[in-house]
Amino acid sequence: MATDLPGRGAPVPVLPGGRGLFVVANPHSGAGVPGRQSSADRIRALLPHAEVRVPSRDESLDDLLDKAARDAEQAGGALGVCGGDGTVGAAAALALERSLPLAVFAGGTHNHFAKDAGVAEFTDTARAVEAGSAINADLATAAPGVSFLNTFSLGAYPELVRLRESWENRVGRPVASLLALAGTLPSARPFTVTADGQERRMWLLFTGNGVYEPAGLIPLRRPLLDEGLFDVRTVSAEHRLARIRLILSAALGALRRSRVYQVERVPSLDLVPGTRRGVDRLRQRGDRGPTATST
Repeated sequence: MATDLPGRGAPVPVLPGGRGLFVVANPHSGAGVPGRQSSADRIRALLPHAEVRVPSRDESLDDLLDKAARDAEQAGGALGVCGGDGTVGAAAALALERSLPLAVFAGGTHNHFAKDAGVAEFTDTARAVEAGSAINADLATAAPGVSFLNTFSLGAYPELVRLRESWENRVGRPVASLLALAGTLPSARPFTVTADGQERRMWLLFTGNGVYEPAGLIPLRRPLLDEGLFDVRTVSAEHRLARIRLILSAALGALRRSRVYQVERVPSLDLVPGTRRGVDRLRQRGDRGPTATST
């Protein structure tokens, strides 16, 4: 739920003061004011009629989310969640299952989904709840029971992002991206996947739930959340001196002309690690409703 957001508007109830909103707050959320106000208390202050729940020592976050979703459904209201991208993803799957609007309070470290949706601050979400303003967003699945709101990746990509984030405050994002690439690929191990029936050897695979910007190796944001497309970016390990060629192409700003780096925009992708022995399909789920690494 949000105002002035990147996506098609969706009909949702107006909830004055948050009445009818059931929010589950991850107790490890970092969006409170240390020593003064927790994330849950911040939401209560903004939406005094919302029911905000925090798991007790004996409760799991998943169980509490499930109960909040049932209560929101019975009340004809909305489900809310406060936490990072992983917590938001779990809540989104429940909201889709029960056809509920989802109010996202950015309570994690990076909050990629909340930022892309235009609700980087608690006040943004509170205004949307009270105005009855919302957009549609795609929820993707990588395998039965495994969904993701942001990205799915294989190979060296997670380490590439980690290094870039550790350096970008010191040298700026473009230089940090190049340094991360040079620091990651020499020690990376290639892997084999079967993609749409074709066996391919790669250094990394990035799949975005939606089309990301910029077009290079470090995609950062999505202008739209409901396009129904995957943004698939791969680095092939099938060419001679592939890693060196990729680093040189990135340094010269010539990635789009590189035979090593490929970008595709597709509605679905049959993908399985290794040779083709039973394939799981990456796909966008639902009516645009609210190792591998996924977020």
